[in-house]
Amino acid sequence: MKKILAIVLALTVVLVCFAACGGKTNTDANTNTDANTETTAADVTYADAVEVLTKVFASYAEDKKFPIGGGDEANMSMEGPAKYDVALAEELNVVAHLPATQNANIEDAANVMNMMNANSFTGAAYLLKDGVDAAAFAADFKADLDTAQWMCGFPEKFVVIKTGSYIVTAYGLADNIDYFKSQATTALTAAEVVLEGNIAA
Repeated sequence: MKKILAIVLALTVVLVCFAACGGKTNTDANTNTDANTETTAADVTYADAVEVLTKVFASYAEDKKFPIGGGDEANMSMEGPAKYDVALAEELNVVAHLPATQNANIEDAANVMNMMNANSFTGAAYLLKDGVDAAAFAADFKADLDTAQWMCGFPEKFVVIKTGSYIVTAYGLADNIDYFKSQATTALTAAEVVLEGNIAA
C-alpha cells in the first residue's frame, strides 16, 4: 500500500512540474508575440500625403468641423485635403508655407485649409526623401512663418508632426491648432510632435 501511495505521489509531482513548465513556456511565447507587434515609426506606411491629412480630419468631432478644401489647380477639392504637385513648390510655399530650403526634399504633398479664412487654419503633409532631417524641416517651416506677411488676420500658433516618413505642418488660430494636434497625434500611427509654438507677430 505504501508503494502505491509513493507511486501516486511521484506521478502527481511529475504532472505538477509539467504543468508549471508548460505555463512558463506559454507566458514567454505571449511576451514575444507582444514585442513583435509593437509598432515603430519605420513600420508606418500611407498610400500618399492625402491619406495622412484625411485620417486626421476624419477623426474630427462634428462640432469642431469647418469647411475645408485643398489641392493645386489640377487636383482641387472643395470637400477635403487634396494632392499638391511637388513641382509647384513656389505655389506650395504661398499656400502652405513649404520652406523654399526644403523644396528638393519632398516626394509627395497634400494640403488643406479653412475655406472661410486660410489664416485660421492651413495644413499640409509631405513625404520626405530618405535622409531628410525632420527637425531641420520644422525649424525652416517656423522661420518661414515668422517672416511671412499676413493678410486677412494673423495665425497664432503652428505645429509640426512626424508620422513615419511624413511631416505634417499646420498653422492658424490657437484653438484650431491645439485641436488639430490632439487629433493628429491620436489618428496617425506613431505620430510625434517635432516642433510647436507661437508665430511671431
